[in-house]
Amino acid sequence: MEPSTAENRENTPRSQDTDTELRDDPSKFSSGLQVVDTGSGYSKATLTEPTTLGYIHIAAAVRPYTLPLTPFMPTGRRKAEVIGRLKELGRQLELLNAVKTVTIFEAVALPPLHRLPYISERADSLHLARFDVTMLIETTSPTATRDVQGTPTYQTLVEVIRRTATDVHIMAARNAKRIGDVDKTRSGLFIFNHFVAEDAAVMRELFDYLAGGYVAETGLDNSTLLVPLEDENADYVAINNARWDMGVARFLWQELTNKRLRKYVQANLKSNQVGAMPVLYRLA
Repeated sequence: MEPSTAENRENTPRSQDTDTELRDDPSKFSSGLQVVDTGSGYSKATLTEPTTLGYIHIAAAVRPYTLPLTPFMPTGRRKAEVIGRLKELGRQLELLNAVKTVTIFEAVALPPLHRLPYISERADSLHLARFDVTMLIETTSPTATRDVQGTPTYQTLVEVIRRTATDVHIMAARNAKRIGDVDKTRSGLFIFNHFVAEDAAVMRELFDYLAGGYVAETGLDNSTLLVPLEDENADYVAINNARWDMGVARFLWQELTNKRLRKYVQANLKSNQVGAMPVLYRLA
């Protein structure tokens, strides 16, 4: 079936409040969104209000494995030492009034990113998300992230990461869309999905539809879509964080065998010129 173009809307410049305003009054903005009906029957995900928190997402390639699936491989002494040092600095950050939580993740599955739709055609010009260690710092507000980044503890943390990693990406962010809070207090399977796109606004609108497929097929009940702050120079238009109560093997099996979901996701990514680079993690 041919893509159906979203309704014609008044062309208005976007701001940080775009996602909330668009949800309240979809007629306010123009959109190039093209939703492909693959016969899946999926509905848009039901969203709740975004959080008012700020976020600092720090992703690093410390010792990424060449194999895509790594849940049973040892962490390795060097990476263990790096994670241990980051945990120590994270605890120091949590003593700051502006910091709510600091969580560190270790990758368990790194897909062959250069083979993914959209990514494969632009691999040489994109920042491939080959990050085996990720840290998420949650602050009391988006404004507070800059205060945190100016502290000696944070600067020491970044120095440790840059000294030990071969690749680093840091993004100060806010929460644009949310299905529900991601519980980072207990073990589970976590995802950080790094999005690139020709049009960031289209990608954010498409998120509602893609998330709806995962809600229907995997029982997803939590998700926070992080987008860069306005003055942030980031390589991704958004990074989505979510969690499931299942193992990595079960999740990947569902992904590989669920042709309906895969067809729906790939068709809509392609029609909207959006690329997704998912990495699966566990708590470090």
